[in-house]
Amino acid sequence: MQQYEITLPPFKRGFHIITEKILNHIPKLPKTGIAHVFIKHTSAGITINEAADPTVLQDFDVSFDKLIPENQPHYIHTLEGSDDMPAHIKSSLVGSSLSIPITNHKLNLGTWQGIYLCEFRNSGGFRDIVVTIY
Repeated sequence: MQQYEITLPPFKRGFHIITEKILNHIPKLPKTGIAHVFIKHTSAGITINEAADPTVLQDFDVSFDKLIPENQPHYIHTLEGSDDMPAHIKSSLVGSSLSIPITNHKLNLGTWQGIYLCEFRNSGGFRDIVVTIY
């Protein structure tokens, strides 16, 4: 088992493909195994989805903002800004970890799949990712 902690630079609010950024911090994947990817934050998430067409990223962003809008009168947790409580809800829906099979020293993702950083804060800052290889 090996473990790597990766600090990603700040990203603007939205969905960002980070597959290569993660792989650049891992020296070599084993022939077979599992990569467990975990984000150590409550206002950002990670998921796997379409990595070929950048309009998918835009559609995700618009859809999440419509599903979970800011400035709702029922939010009580508002001291950190109008984007904070919606960010917590969005990150819970997306999730904080992924398990990806490793085959022939590569992540065994589908042809069009990539790992997304889902940044739900307007100014989220640096994001820490832990990758554990089994």
